[in-house]
Amino acid sequence: MSELDPAIFDHPDVKDLLAISIREDLREEGDVTSRVIPEAATCEADVVYRQAGVAAGLPLAERVLALIGPNATWTPHVSDGDRLEAGAIAARISGPAREVLAAERLIVNFLQRLSGTATATRRFVDLVEGTSAKLLDTRKTTPGWRLLEKYAVRAGGGTNHRFGLYDQVLIKDNHLCVHGGESAVAEVVRLAREAAPPETPVEVEVTSQDGALAAARAGADIVLLDNFEPAGLKSAVEAVRADALERGASPPQLEASGGISLETVRAVAETGVDRISTGWVTHSAPALDVALDFVQLG
Repeated sequence: MSELDPAIFDHPDVKDLLAISIREDLREEGDVTSRVIPEAATCEADVVYRQAGVAAGLPLAERVLALIGPNATWTPHVSDGDRLEAGAIAARISGPAREVLAAERLIVNFLQRLSGTATATRRFVDLVEGTSAKLLDTRKTTPGWRLLEKYAVRAGGGTNHRFGLYDQVLIKDNHLCVHGGESAVAEVVRLAREAAPPETPVEVEVTSQDGALAAARAGADIVLLDNFEPAGLKSAVEAVRADALERGASPPQLEASGGISLETVRAVAETGVDRISTGWVTHSAPALDVALDFVQLG
């Protein structure tokens, strides 16, 4: 899944999250503060990005409004993935003031978090532009938010790694440890091929050039080079590809991870890796400053 698809917001997991979020905020009593607003009062309000960044989650915000404020209307001015300047108006909301106020916080919560992830991703993607490397996320996501956060990564121009333990084999150090370490790579890849559903991609995480060569020779689809310094990473990339050429085989996709930051990602990309994965864009990206401002009361 690499392209933006608003249908993701109708996924059962997302619907469940919306229901939990609405119940958490409103309970049975609803918005008791907004009872000070006349029941017949109407408003127009703008969704404003107070910080420059990348929009993400606007179709989800529209669904929040539809659930909490069924008599209100949502008019988008931009689309997910758009780069916005500070002060940009992303959408206009019109309708009963009580309903809009009841939906305000949840709309902003979803937008600020998802747009923060999209913005952080875009910063990484911009830094590796011109290289062969793609920027990928990880499974280091907020429980219950994975589909949304991975969608936000795509909105920022990134690519999704596996969505869960069910859709790709990723043999990590602890799996190898059970079998004696990186010397057992070939055996563990064989076991994975036998046990996983047909056509399941197999990736192996290694911490040495010898481990990378062993994984490639064992037929891994992806070799994950974990916590390599740029010089060692470049050497391993060249060694794996040269070895594959000598054997007349297709080289695996080569992925770098561990210690990836805005300061290091360009140097990592310039080693020639195909993929760079980082959990930072989902587990630590700062929220973007998004607000809902009333512009007219009726």
